Parts: sequence; structure tokens; C-alpha cells
Amino acid sequence: MPPAPTPLAAALTRRTLLTLASGLVLAACGSGGPGTAPAGSPGTGTGADSGTRTVRHARGETAVPARAARVVALDTDALDSVVTLGLTPVGATVVAEGTPLSGYLPAARLAGTRTVGTIGQPNLEAVAALRPDLILSNQVRDDKRYDELSKIAPTVLSRTTGPAWKENARLHAEALGRQSEADAAEAAYRTAAASLVAALGGPQKAADTKVAMARFLAGAPTRLYLNDTFVGSVLKDLGLGRPANQDKPGFSMEISPEQVDQAAADVIFYSVYGDAAKSDRPKIMEGSLWRNLDAVRSGRAFPVDDGLWMLGIGYTGAGLILEQIRKDLVG
Repeated sequence: MPPAPTPLAAALTRRTLLTLASGLVLAACGSGGPGTAPAGSPGTGTGADSGTRTVRHARGETAVPARAARVVALDTDALDSVVTLGLTPVGATVVAEGTPLSGYLPAARLAGTRTVGTIGQPNLEAVAALRPDLILSNQVRDDKRYDELSKIAPTVLSRTTGPAWKENARLHAEALGRQSEADAAEAAYRTAAASLVAALGGPQKAADTKVAMARFLAGAPTRLYLNDTFVGSVLKDLGLGRPANQDKPGFSMEISPEQVDQAAADVIFYSVYGDAAKSDRPKIMEGSLWRNLDAVRSGRAFPVDDGLWMLGIGYTGAGLILEQIRKDLVG
């Protein structure tokens, strides 16, 4: 299971949400109240009297409430979107049985959220018992149960998750009737990214800094993450350089303890999923290949929260990753 959030992650959450909140308050001043559709919303219109809007998504078109209030999020990107846009979901899935909801999100914002099974295996009876007015997920997780979910409540699916997180956030915002809030969150993220690039010394210095992302997994080979991932997209947003063997399309490449030289970079961020003792981390990090990497020798190999960097797929999660990069690379 993902490690518990660190005090740093909790502090970053508070700071980033304050930044987002300032923009969201301004956006809310110009948006309609609960039960009203924002003027000019894409897909608006099964009629002003119906209180619904039609949203186009990966499975077609769905009539959703003008401004949904009781939302169930069946993947971590949807959960991030719901919280970022100002709602507490009534239900959400977790990564594994018995694990908490996303630890990087403020606990107070999830205090009323009920667990409805695990990602990819939601408990449909538990979902129905919450009487949702909207369900958010994606085809990767829930395409095969779309018809069943749609009988419970209007269901909107994105095509996939991960690197498409910004597109998905826009879809979630449209389904929630909260496009103004989403615009504010996107603007806050872009501002934070531009500020970080400046703090790193500007675009050229950022591009000259080669950054790797490694993940140790219990019972599986270690991965180096490529460009078609959530974290890869955040690094690209900053214009940070990538080692040549990782600067390519795709999800990840696997390495053995004997291939640690493949992780060579100016900076290495690394996380652990599951029991670290059951991963390759002890063997790799105690070995000479790891200790002789430039990033390790120069003190620029940094542990990060797996639950955030791998699963914090959304504007709040991405904002916190920017904060972590600033702390580690700027100070």
C-alpha cells in the first residue's frame, strides 16, 4: 500500500489548497449558485426547466445535474478533481482494501466521504446506498460496468487516466458544472510552474537539468517512468530535461539491480509502493552502482511520497509536486 503521508506532504497540501482557494473564490463570484448551469457551458441544454446538461464523454452523451452535489469518484484523478473544485465526494474508491483515501488531500475535506470498494472493483451496492447524483470514472477502470453504474446515477467516463489528467479535469469540471473553478485551478498551477522555472534559473537551466523518476515496487521490478505518465507530464510542464533513455513515449521501463546505471541523471526522485523490504530498494540502494550515480554522489536523489507522485493525478496533486521539487532543488 502507499506509505502514509509525511508531515511535509500535509504542510504542502495546506499551502497549495490556499493558493487554489484564492483563485476559486474569485471564480465562484462570477458563477451561478447550486442548481444553476454556468452561462455558455459546453453541452448545456436539455432545457432551462429540466435542471440538467448533456455532457459528451468516452461512452457517449449523458444528462447530468446542472450542478452536481452528491458525487462518487471511482479513481484518484476524479477524487482530486472533486476536491480541487470545492466539493466533498459522498463516496470514493481506495487503492487497496483497508487503505485510506488519498493522503495528500486534506483529511477535513474527506471527512464525510465513504469508501465504496477498491479502484477497478467498486462495490455497486455501496455506491447505490449513497444516492449519488453523479459518478465519475474512466474506461480503464470501469468501462465494463458502465451500464450498471448508469442505472445508479448519471455516469461520466474519461477515456484513460495519467498523462491525460488536464483533459480529464476539464471533463470532470464540465460534468460537475464547475468550469470557472477549474479555470482558476489551472491558472494557479500555471503560475506556480512558471514561478518554479524562474527559481530554477530559467528555462535553459531547467532544460539542462536531467531528471529521472524511479519507483521501487514490492514483488516487482523497479521502474523508471517515461513521458506518457502523470509525473512525466509535470516534469515536461516545467521544461526539465530527461535522460535520453527516458525521454520518450511510453509508460515505464523496468530495471534490475544490475541495471541501475539506466537511472543515471542529474536529479533522481524515487518512491516506494508497498513493503520496501519486498522491493529491490535495499539491494539497489546498498549497492555500489546506486552509490556511484552522479545524483546520489551529489546529494540530489530525493525520496518522495508514492501516493502523491504516482496517484495524485490532478491539479491539487500536481501543485504539491511542484512544491516538493521547489523544496528539493531550490531550497
